[in-house]
Amino acid sequence: MSHGIQPSELGFFVQIATGGSLSAAARNLGVSTPAVSKRLSQMEQRLRMPLVNRTTRRMSLTPEGEVFLEHARRILGELDDLDQLLAKGRGSPKGLLRVNATLGFGRMHVAPVISRYSRLCPDVEVQLQLSADPPPLTDDAFDVCVRFGEPPDARVIAKRLAPNRRLLCASPKYLAQRGTPVVPSDLARHDCIGIRQGNDAYGVWRLSSGKGRREQTETIKVRGALTTNDGEIAVRWALDGHGIVMRAEWDIERYLASGRLVQVLPQYRTPGADIYAVYAQRHRLSSRIRVFVDCLSDAFARLGNKSDPGSAGIA
Repeated sequence: MSHGIQPSELGFFVQIATGGSLSAAARNLGVSTPAVSKRLSQMEQRLRMPLVNRTTRRMSLTPEGEVFLEHARRILGELDDLDQLLAKGRGSPKGLLRVNATLGFGRMHVAPVISRYSRLCPDVEVQLQLSADPPPLTDDAFDVCVRFGEPPDARVIAKRLAPNRRLLCASPKYLAQRGTPVVPSDLARHDCIGIRQGNDAYGVWRLSSGKGRREQTETIKVRGALTTNDGEIAVRWALDGHGIVMRAEWDIERYLASGRLVQVLPQYRTPGADIYAVYAQRHRLSSRIRVFVDCLSDAFARLGNKSDPGSAGIA
């Protein structure tokens, strides 16, 4: 019996790590949980190292298991890319496509694109995971991440999908009770709804005015009684009159149009939040990723065209 790693074990171990438990991996593989446990034990015995820590309640990877998973994902992705490259022009994309997006935006805009992509590329298996925060750029768990703001990392490809901006807004009820801020420093005296997402400095809002050499940016430390990591919840609290929120225009445009929310300090600009599709350099030749990013670009371009002529964001 070979003491090396068997090619079939790469996909098997990725299923275990992705599922988060042996029973979930068994369901995904269509076999019994004892069969998965036995095969994993055989792998560990042959490799002479533990890959998974097992307890009665949860499962976690050992340091060796983390290394195995990282390389297994990369190798499987490269095999898919090679297969598509060699078969270029001889059929539609194939393989696994792992997509990550933020919660609200993923539900509203990315999931419908995946629906259309799945009809266009029926041989691609797509896994969509939504999270409050984008994963680290070094995380190899996803093939394409849809995120706000250009990543400051030259090791990845960042395709700009659509312009977008964050706006400050509050309900008419709140502004009637507390008054409307006139200058950024007024925000320090208001209830501001906090959103803990990504790498943004929590509780700090930056507002700019002027252009070129005359541009000035003010940094305001804001506070309030309500904080969440879910942007949709924060908007709901603003609609209920609990305070001022900073949120991407795509998420609040319909409430601004209906008057349920009112823009605050419209003469000031907040940090940009353009939408990007981010993927690793090694995937630049992958047809399944290229076609998906093209679908995203087409969908978001059409969304942008539906915005008001003066709008800098998507609806």
